[in-house]
This record gives sequence, structure tokens and C-alpha cells, in this order.
Amino acid sequence: MDRNTAEAYAQTFHAMADPTRILILNCLAREQRPISVGELVDMVDVVQSTVSHHLRILLDTGFVQVSRLGTSSLYEVNEACLDCFPATAAAIMNKPTADVGDCGTCSTPAAPTELGRGVDAPRRLRVGTYA
Repeated sequence: MDRNTAEAYAQTFHAMADPTRILILNCLAREQRPISVGELVDMVDVVQSTVSHHLRILLDTGFVQVSRLGTSSLYEVNEACLDCFPATAAAIMNKPTADVGDCGTCSTPAAPTELGRGVDAPRRLRVGTYA
């Protein structure tokens, strides 16, 4: 694994390293429908600016998708990105995985399927740092 791939993996896991982001993702997954910021504020019991900040991080890393309805932004889980996430952990631990395909909808690099032969995942690093 090269440094760029390691950085992309670190960004992906960093996005999941906050309890509020975990709560937001859990609410979105539980509801299984697009949800407005206002609804999420009520569900996770934090202020709107905090929810918006965490949604931006989840959006930048591909864990959520946004659609517009008039002036409202509606957020939902990005299933394609979540399908790649378990393979990311396996790649970091040098465990062979099933091919997860192209994770182009998120910042998670596609996990290499031939880890023992030194195949590195392609770089899919998004610009930005996260708090």
C-alpha cells in the first residue's frame, strides 16, 4: 500500500470517527428515505450548524448523497459507498477481499483483490481536511 492510498483510507475512517456522524448515518439508514437537515436536527438533538458541518464531511467522503427539492436539501445514505467500506478495513489489515468494484462515488479507494501480490488500490483522495 502506498502513502496516497493510506491517506485516502484514513480520511474514510476519520469521517466515521465522530459520534454525531455515526448518529446521523444511523438515522438516515433507519429512515431509508431522504431527510432534511431540520429533521436530522430533531433526531440527533444537536444544533443545525453542527448537523450541517457533519453532513458536509459525510457528503465529501461519499457516505451520504444530497438531492434538492425546491430550496431544501435532502440527505440519504449512499449505499454504493457503504458497500465498499468493509473491504477498506480488510485491505488495511492485508486480508484478501471479494472485488468491490469501483468506489468512484466516495473517497474510499477500491480495495485491491490481490493483496499478497502487492497490488495497490487506486488513489481516490478528495481534497480537504476534516475536524
